[in-house]
Amino acid sequence: MFGHIAGAQIQPPGNGMNPGAKKDSSQFVKSNTSDWKTENVRIYYKQLYSDRVYTPDTSIHTFHRRLINFTDRDLGNSGSPVQHLLFVPEYRLGPTLGYHVYDGYRFDADSLYYYNTSRPYSFFSYQLGGKQEQLAHIMHTQNIKPNWNFAAQYRKINSPGYYNVQRTSHDNASLSTHYQGKKLHYELYSALVYNKEQQDENGGIINMNQIDSVEYRDRRTIRTNFQDETYGNTANTRRSPVTNSLRDYAVILQHSYAFGKTDTVYNEDSTKYSLQLTRRFSITHRAEFSSTRHFFKDVRPDSLRYAPFFSNSFIGGGKDSVYTRQEWNYIDNKILLNTFLGKLEHQMQLSAGLGSRYDHFSTYFLRDKAITNINSTYFTASLNKEALLEKQWSYNIDFISYFAGSASGNTMLRASLGKDISKTIGSVTLSISQHINNAPYNYTTYYNQYDTILHSFNKESVTTLCGIWHNEKYKIDFGARNYLIGNYIYLNADQLPDQYATTINLTQLWLRKVFTWKIIVFDNELYYQTFSSGAPLNIPNIMARHQLGIETNLFKSALKIATGVEVRYHNPYTPAGYSPFFNRFYYQAAYSHYNVPEGSIFFNFKIKRFRAYLMLDQVQQIFYTNTVLGPGYAAQNLMFRFGFNWVLIN
Repeated sequence: MFGHIAGAQIQPPGNGMNPGAKKDSSQFVKSNTSDWKTENVRIYYKQLYSDRVYTPDTSIHTFHRRLINFTDRDLGNSGSPVQHLLFVPEYRLGPTLGYHVYDGYRFDADSLYYYNTSRPYSFFSYQLGGKQEQLAHIMHTQNIKPNWNFAAQYRKINSPGYYNVQRTSHDNASLSTHYQGKKLHYELYSALVYNKEQQDENGGIINMNQIDSVEYRDRRTIRTNFQDETYGNTANTRRSPVTNSLRDYAVILQHSYAFGKTDTVYNEDSTKYSLQLTRRFSITHRAEFSSTRHFFKDVRPDSLRYAPFFSNSFIGGGKDSVYTRQEWNYIDNKILLNTFLGKLEHQMQLSAGLGSRYDHFSTYFLRDKAITNINSTYFTASLNKEALLEKQWSYNIDFISYFAGSASGNTMLRASLGKDISKTIGSVTLSISQHINNAPYNYTTYYNQYDTILHSFNKESVTTLCGIWHNEKYKIDFGARNYLIGNYIYLNADQLPDQYATTINLTQLWLRKVFTWKIIVFDNELYYQTFSSGAPLNIPNIMARHQLGIETNLFKSALKIATGVEVRYHNPYTPAGYSPFFNRFYYQAAYSHYNVPEGSIFFNFKIKRFRAYLMLDQVQQIFYTNTVLGPGYAAQNLMFRFGFNWVLIN
């Protein structure tokens, strides 16, 4: 998702990023005069498959922004399904289930942070918005020993919403640990991730003209399609008879044993020493188990609601329902042989191995169930060299190909080349990738007790070319990406699975430039994308975000503030529709809309380890109506938002 990549490249001072830090294996500092825990506080983390070391973000430049990036769109309520306005393919590989509208809220086992701390480190975040919108996030990590860390976190998102029966309630949790043997030869990464997303579906607003009327300033007086006054509505709660929920959990265990030369490095006065392992060969085993379950329930079905899909006369009073449950469980094991060439800070890693995978898909629909079992075998190989010091080259090649099972022929090939040229010129990264994959299970198989939808599709192909230029000195990011998509799989205007046989050519350009003058900071992002005429895509051509503010220290640097205005904009376009029946967005060409720029006023501040923001969001609604997000869906009203992050170091 290059929108996030571009947004992460230029960070204000104090973000703690340290891409030039040494490998983690050299950081286990020991002393012959004091215990490890009495040293100065050191907190850093890295991610799986990388030796880059980072420290936690403490900046306030963008602290007021929401969890979801502005290049993505929800349905007008925190935690609701999200679509990408900046096109991003799913990059599937191997068998998949296919539900992705909640991906922006989930914890991903492969993207967790693995910490190393000399003190117990915790943080608590809380955000409060209009109509009891809340987000709470707590995380704690500490080292059991200098070479063994664990981290646990939990996040809760809950929002009743401004409009009728659109409640969301999400729970996300993770537990992870990283251990490295005292002699640095053995290394273990392990993680458990749990996600549960729940959405009350209101089916969209019946009459969108009502959001322009002063008679409907209270948005809950606007009727929605799935509103049922006889179900779940009391003085304190409003619930929809139609709900979607997605629950998944995953467990990963990756461990390796490396052979190589271990050196002892002392400081100048020989009071401390560290170990460094120059790896030459290693064996890696990775095991993963994952379970995903998706529910759709309608406990007050209406025959007109389902007329486009099937005909049935339902019995009223809650005696009939529409129900479907899809499940996906898989077990994946792979063994890798790795070799390392070069010196410690310039090592290149070559890996090759085999993997075996078992996938179990099932659909339950009250009357019966459908089950599909898939056994797959794949080959994987990679070549990787990270730039851990300034002015180094980085390059990477990853290859995975399935050669047995129904996923046979699914392939991923990805290569990148980068160079940190100089402080004046900056760094350049070029990449290319090719993905060939099957359609997800929920595009090919769908049942409820009244309807059956079965499809077969050709393999989808996605070819990507990308180039990024980053210049920290002049605070510029520029990039270009081109997609060639063959046999694109999507939901058509009838909300049914379909495939577009013509190759889609899609080009994206983006630019970010930060201007600073004394205490004034002007942060600008611009995105442009164009695609083949007639392609079934609902995305704007132009998106922009501009943030103008004052950032300075006060009271002898005891207080740091960042305050100003932010404006977000995209050009008029035809937005995607949302299908609550399939919990996915679908292509439509009948409805277009125009929105004025969205605005917000923010005040962020920081005192020691405490950060907070006060924000007035959707300011444009003082002069204009709610931002329209898609057919039947609009953004929240003008609202006051508040949030804070408090870091505790024991």
